[in-house]
Amino acid sequence: MAKWKIEHDRPGCIACGACAAVSPDFWTMDPNDGKSDLVGSQHIKEGEEIVKEELELDDLKTNKEAADCCPVNVIHIIDKETGQKII
Repeated sequence: MAKWKIEHDRPGCIACGACAAVSPDFWTMDPNDGKSDLVGSQHIKEGEEIVKEELELDDLKTNKEAADCCPVNVIHIIDKETGQKII
């Protein structure tokens, strides 16, 4: 069972590409709108727009680096056991 949950508030993404640069295994840039996408995540939509992406996993280090470098703080990591937001 995964220990962490990553949430990406996609509408707030400014398409800077920092997350994809530091963590290309988990983050990619969408060629249609330029915003980042969390690879393998569950997409939560409102109408046609993806408003949140969620992924459960055990790799904290790489994704914490992606969250730390995000200038608009739209990447959040949550400890699934405690519910505490790490970032």
